[in-house]
Amino acid sequence: MAGVITAVEVQAKRRNRVNVYLDRAFAFGLTNLVAEQAGLRPGLFLSDEQIQRLLSAEAMQQALDTALAFLSYRPRSESEVRRNLSSKKIPEPLIDEVLARLRASGLIDDAAFARYWAENRETFSPRGQRLLKAELRQKGISPDTIAETLEASEVDELSGAYRVAEKKARSLRNLDKRTFWQRLSAHLARRGFDYEVIHEVVSRLWREMAPDQALADRDSDSDTE
Repeated sequence: MAGVITAVEVQAKRRNRVNVYLDRAFAFGLTNLVAEQAGLRPGLFLSDEQIQRLLSAEAMQQALDTALAFLSYRPRSESEVRRNLSSKKIPEPLIDEVLARLRASGLIDDAAFARYWAENRETFSPRGQRLLKAELRQKGISPDTIAETLEASEVDELSGAYRVAEKKARSLRNLDKRTFWQRLSAHLARRGFDYEVIHEVVSRLWREMAPDQALADRDSDSDTE
């Protein structure tokens, strides 16, 4: 394929790519960035070895662009990026190189991702540490990083559980105590909260949603003492 570059033309439908012609025949396409970095211009001779280096650089750039597009929506764990690139049939050695570049530039950082995920959940969708740990494991975060993240985080499980349960409790306020407790406890358990947290939150909401009944329960308990 070696030959002299006779034209470098911007593609009609993909303006970020160019077509490279050798000896007046189409040879290959490249992203603008790779072509510019290589200094391609008409009259330049390309050997087979130079062409192979260009195509390798192009494969790397496309893999990197795919990863950056995936990262543009929200932070991702390294495992998530690897799975995404694998799903695009990108070779493993190339994936390893992309991940190394992203780590070096700080664009992937599992510790930072774990903090982001925990803070995001606490703010928008509180859940217990048990479920939070499971979610982070699913994202490919190491057990040590998970433990460090949860230890350093300021997640208030009681506050989070109360916020989760309060809205649900309003729809249960006309139920009897046993049904109220069963349904609200199950709702919190599905969010990964532990028994102690569930018991405290459900007790509080029962007192708030059915104060008369809660008072009657307390008086009944006092009479049996």
